[in-house]
Amino acid sequence: MLEMTREEFEELVAEALDRIPPELTRLMDNVAVFVEDEPPTDDPELLGLYEGTPLTDRGEWYAGVLPDRITIYRGPTLRMCDSREDVVAETEVTVVHEIAHHFGIDDARLHALGYG
Repeated sequence: MLEMTREEFEELVAEALDRIPPELTRLMDNVAVFVEDEPPTDDPELLGLYEGTPLTDRGEWYAGVLPDRITIYRGPTLRMCDSREDVVAETEVTVVHEIAHHFGIDDARLHALGYG
């Protein structure tokens, strides 16, 4: 397995977030991004997870709720990558994939766009 500290991985996630176009990040609303070492035990290969209500599903009722949560998992990413460059690329794809869920884009569309 490739070695990378949690701090280094968190920095890669931050850099991936910085590469999201500003016109999109301005539209993101009530969402927080976290890094965890491992995903839930029932899905050990999960690279990222979006939990919340996509922007496309929010209505007048949406107020006073906790932020949506995007979690990026370090362990599975490091296990599947062979180099630091692979980790950088995979982290960026995962971050974009989970942010797309925040915007209401489903997995089928993301796979078609190459963010599977």
